[in-house]
Amino acid sequence: MRATFDILVSGGGIAGLCAAAAFGARGHKTLCVDPAPPIMAEQDPGSDLRSTALLQPSVTLLREIGLWGTLAPHATPLQVMRIADAGGPTPEIRVSHAFDAADISDQPFGWNLPNWLLRRELVAYLADLDTVTFRTGVATHRLTTRTSAAIVGLSDGQSVEARLLIAADGRDSPMRQALGIGVRRTRYGQKALAFAVTHPTPHQNVSTEIHRSGGPFTFVPLPDRDGQPCSAIVWMDHGPNVVALAALPESEFEAAMTARSCGLFGPLKLVSRRTVWPIISQIAERFHGQRTALMAEAAHVVPPIGAQGLNMSLADLQVLLEVSETGDPGSEASLQSYHRRRYPDVALRVAGVSLLNRASMTEMQPLRDARARVLNTMAQVSPIRRGLMQLGLGQR
Repeated sequence: MRATFDILVSGGGIAGLCAAAAFGARGHKTLCVDPAPPIMAEQDPGSDLRSTALLQPSVTLLREIGLWGTLAPHATPLQVMRIADAGGPTPEIRVSHAFDAADISDQPFGWNLPNWLLRRELVAYLADLDTVTFRTGVATHRLTTRTSAAIVGLSDGQSVEARLLIAADGRDSPMRQALGIGVRRTRYGQKALAFAVTHPTPHQNVSTEIHRSGGPFTFVPLPDRDGQPCSAIVWMDHGPNVVALAALPESEFEAAMTARSCGLFGPLKLVSRRTVWPIISQIAERFHGQRTALMAEAAHVVPPIGAQGLNMSLADLQVLLEVSETGDPGSEASLQSYHRRRYPDVALRVAGVSLLNRASMTEMQPLRDARARVLNTMAQVSPIRRGLMQLGLGQR
């Protein structure tokens, strides 16, 4: 017998869990499936050691859903975002500018949380919603769409019918592929190391990107650990360099990351595993098919610069919720409206982040000098400074 739901979410990552929570909280009978078991503890071998900065618009959405009260006690505010250039002949800070949220808002830019903790809290929240069923170890395989519903075959042999299928199943989304929707993908030859460190100098709730070559080295504030200031690090570089760094003995790795950080927070001590992630940008040719909406990495992928990734995904969710208010959440009119509203903004952000990433990667000294001059202009010309901060937050 075929099970029937209002909403089927393919993918139990952070974005997919948020989508299930949002539609479930609005009374829609919702099923969320994910092929992997939920990994929700930092010490688990497969845990995601990256962190996410939830910017103001995302927090507003999570508050409306009823999720923010659960997440807020674990969040570290991001009051200041600092961009530093260390692209001179020697690895030392030569240009540094701080962008303070107080210039445009009475709230911080956002709040940072570890990804493994976000998943833990989201799964616990779903367990308390009578409208949501979350099943792990189950993948979406076959897809047939009709004007009235999407019919999805699951890996356990069950067939599910839903008025709206939300494909939040990653950059290689099987549901997007089943619909025949292509993507434009850019490879940079980069990878990223993600890990956590402690350091003697307090971060003072400042997120810091240090640019030299290969990609940014980014500190994102975390709560203190064992009485020491703690930060999540994303270190982007050319792929072979990252593979070599990941294999270094711990003491050598700590020396290398302290040097790359230009000693900004003092000697860095590794306090987590090192995980390696590929870096690409990608955008789907369209964000919908019959009875199906693509969101999050099924629709778009960007390098981890400017805290855009998950915040773009939650902006997808915000629009999906709004277009579903008219009645049938999976109607052709609703899904076309979703695409029209999201695609231009996403395309702009994918292009902008790609440009920033290429500027950060540059090896040539004249180009690194030009990058430092551009940073000075961005910081010192007030209209540009404010406009960039508002654009980064997703404000108009």
